[in-house]
Amino acid sequence: MRGQPLAAGRRHSVLCRGDGTVVAVGDGRAGECSVAAWQDVVGVAAGAVHVASDTGRSHTVGLRGDGTAVATGWDAAGQCDVTGWRDLVQVAAGWRLTLGLRADGTVVATGRAAEGQCDVAGWRQVTMVAAGDWHAVALRADGTVQATGGGRRGQCAVDGWRDVVAVSAGYLHTVGLRRDGTVVVAGGSGAGEERTSRWRDVRAVAAGSRHTVALRADGTVVAVGDDTFGQCRTAGWRDVVAVAAGAAHTLGLRRDGTVVAAGADDHGQCVVAGWRLDG
Repeated sequence: MRGQPLAAGRRHSVLCRGDGTVVAVGDGRAGECSVAAWQDVVGVAAGAVHVASDTGRSHTVGLRGDGTAVATGWDAAGQCDVTGWRDLVQVAAGWRLTLGLRADGTVVATGRAAEGQCDVAGWRQVTMVAAGDWHAVALRADGTVQATGGGRRGQCAVDGWRDVVAVSAGYLHTVGLRRDGTVVVAGGSGAGEERTSRWRDVRAVAAGSRHTVALRADGTVVAVGDDTFGQCRTAGWRDVVAVAAGAAHTLGLRRDGTVVAAGADDHGQCVVAGWRLDG
């Protein structure tokens, strides 16, 4: 079991170190950066909300090595109520939403349910989950994808997807990485975050609020969509092994364990120069 080492939220960034500790920077007014006491964490997720929102509050979720979860931060809809979860292999966080993938391929959800984003009780044979602002996404073992929740921009129109190996969810769009290294997108906010048809040799994808990020096989990173804050300015990045996308910033974990960032830094969410995966 190994979760995502990096997470980017509305106005904060999170890194899970190799020793199981966690660091966070940025806006911590709701407690989303209160992770210093966490131990035995193997993956992290950060709740995000679209950049135009009038709230900067968010939450952070950690996956522990024993299959439990811990959460801190904004809890207006119960999105931090994860204390009873067990046998987890992955966690995902959206706006007022947290998902947990169990080892048996079932999914649990907590938080806002008004749009149907918590209607995951019937999901089976799931290998990966993603949480957007208004919707939840699951990748099945057979390479197909399903989604539930708000779909007014088509972000849940994933029924026809095949041969998918990874998924990510943003504000109004869903991204899928195919086995052949190409990318498919459903929905969009009109910012051009869906312009991914020319991408090749992709190994990982991340959906931000209104931008989409891809990690290529050669360790470079490409991004499309809203670039108002420079969140798509990743052209110079090299030797990257993992990426994360927040509301208006992008993070990259380098092979040497250091972290790079681009985009909005109004709350210090891009102050990651001193971070190291090995502590």
